[in-house]
Amino acid sequence: MDGKWQIGSLLGIPLYIDSSWFFILGLVTLVNSQEIAQLNLVGSQWWLAWIAGLILALSLFISVLLHELGHSLVALAQGINVNSITLFLFGGVAAMEKESENPTGAFWVAIAGPLVSLGLSIILFTLSYTLGSPNNSNTITRLILYMMEDTARINLVLGIFNLIPGLPLDGGQVLKAIVWKLKGDRFTGVRWAAASGQLIGWLGISFGLVIILLTGTFSGLWIVFIGWFIRRNAENYQHITQLQESLLTITAREIMGRGFRVVNAHLTLSQFAQDYLLSELHDHIVYFASSEGRYRGLIIIEDLQNIERSQWDTLTLWDIVHPLNTIPSVEEKTPIVTVIEKLEAVNERSLTVLSPAGAVAGIIDRGDIVKAIASYHKLPIADSEIKRIKDEGTYPSYLQLPAIAKTVEDITGNNSVKPN
Repeated sequence: MDGKWQIGSLLGIPLYIDSSWFFILGLVTLVNSQEIAQLNLVGSQWWLAWIAGLILALSLFISVLLHELGHSLVALAQGINVNSITLFLFGGVAAMEKESENPTGAFWVAIAGPLVSLGLSIILFTLSYTLGSPNNSNTITRLILYMMEDTARINLVLGIFNLIPGLPLDGGQVLKAIVWKLKGDRFTGVRWAAASGQLIGWLGISFGLVIILLTGTFSGLWIVFIGWFIRRNAENYQHITQLQESLLTITAREIMGRGFRVVNAHLTLSQFAQDYLLSELHDHIVYFASSEGRYRGLIIIEDLQNIERSQWDTLTLWDIVHPLNTIPSVEEKTPIVTVIEKLEAVNERSLTVLSPAGAVAGIIDRGDIVKAIASYHKLPIADSEIKRIKDEGTYPSYLQLPAIAKTVEDITGNNSVKPN
């Protein structure tokens, strides 16, 4: 259940709460109830302070929900599906199917949340001042006015804080969209916003530590925690962006392997089985048939199992070969993002890489892809893990390349996958 529970849906968007939400709900309720009691807003009715504290805590999360709903509605207006909204320790997040296709759309999705929060703040402040002064009211009215003003302050802080120009905050997304518009490159925008987020995170950590050292208390610990959260997520944005860029930069030619054999197309099926299949020491070797100095196509071993053994002595590989123009293949210059998507589309263990002349240049499997990415980004992936990926034909759970490749396609409009 991955630590979250669905509590309903809004406009068709599933709403979830993370397990960390209960901790912050209790903490905020406690702090609010104590403050209400200290302000003597409820007199001796201590239970009323706890109820008001809980309502204020819930209003915080309603404010966060409306903030995320602002992002979601703008995204939906752009034809982007919103998979869910989740409330958690540090606020909330709207999980969208993809990013906006252009910087202008990305800007409005990012700015919508803070605008909702600031708008709510203005409305609530206006209402509280219009309805009267809490000093000249009864207990319930004083509480309502106090909670209205406090919720207005919450939304003001929520709006301003999220406009700080660094990822993962909304202000970072705004900065990314602006740089994207000015530079004409989405990845440049992310790099700028991620670097800004890391700087802001370190400043937050440093400021919190200074408060702790100067006051001798742990009052700055929360600032340290928030700074760490911002720095860590900004760093993750940077790493993911670097990975996405490499999927567009690395080509099939750079990562293809030579784990294939070329055999005589005139061999009978019996000769082929005897000379190669029964004596071959390595698993998962790919076989191509050739004759007269030309590639004739791919030999699929499973085809032999569908042919009567009595025919093995008369049929040749030429009779069962799959021509190169009919098999799943890519060109040497094909970017790795397309290779990943095509492997998933055709659901094969490997793809054939063809040279400009239409000859077999190499083959690529998932192990080759992971090995290339590990080398490019200096990831500590052992050779034994690469072998396992090759043998099983599946990516490791910690490197979901098909999903990452899909995001690259959404970002760049790269949709060149055409199964042969």
